[in-house]
Amino acid sequence: MITRFVVSGTDTAVGKTIFSAALTGALEGYYWKPIQAGLEGETDSETALRIGGVQGDRVLPEVYRLATPASPHFSARLDGVVIDPATLVPPVTDRPLIIEGAGGLLVPLADDLVFADIFARWRIPVILCARTSLGTINHTLLSLEALRHRAIPIFGIAFIGDENRETQRIIGELGRGPILGRLPLLPELSAETLGRAFRDNFEIASFMEMPA
Repeated sequence: MITRFVVSGTDTAVGKTIFSAALTGALEGYYWKPIQAGLEGETDSETALRIGGVQGDRVLPEVYRLATPASPHFSARLDGVVIDPATLVPPVTDRPLIIEGAGGLLVPLADDLVFADIFARWRIPVILCARTSLGTINHTLLSLEALRHRAIPIFGIAFIGDENRETQRIIGELGRGPILGRLPLLPELSAETLGRAFRDNFEIASFMEMPA
């Protein structure tokens, strides 16, 4: 079976796009961001293409492209769009598929729908991206509880930021989730520097051990 992962975060701007781009490039897979909220400047798909070393035809088009950089439910309302969960179906690919969510797990897509509800339908293993800075313990443990509450499979936790050994240790102990590695902050972000940092800090083969 083709390996598939959902990449989510403890909250917005945690670095999940950078991680998703790096993982897609490392696995020579496909990147898919089903919902993009905010079209001014570079979108997440364009970022993945630029820094992930991913071929253009392996960055798949979004289902929803919403103009306002806000919670998807509000951005959709401003655009006069209703996000239909039936349209959010992971594409069939011949290589690994990396799916990036928007914001955190409980980000609303509609008044009665959050992203975690979609993940629960998919049953695709989730990689949770977490900061290493102050506040991340609470956010990460709550996110893990939200995943388990919905019986969503957890592949592991990817830390992003400067090393914080005690924070990383206690999250691993209390969260009972595999620690996949830590992606450091990079002073220069390019396909070359990101690819090297990912190879240096993650065991790429381990991402191929769990079939979707």
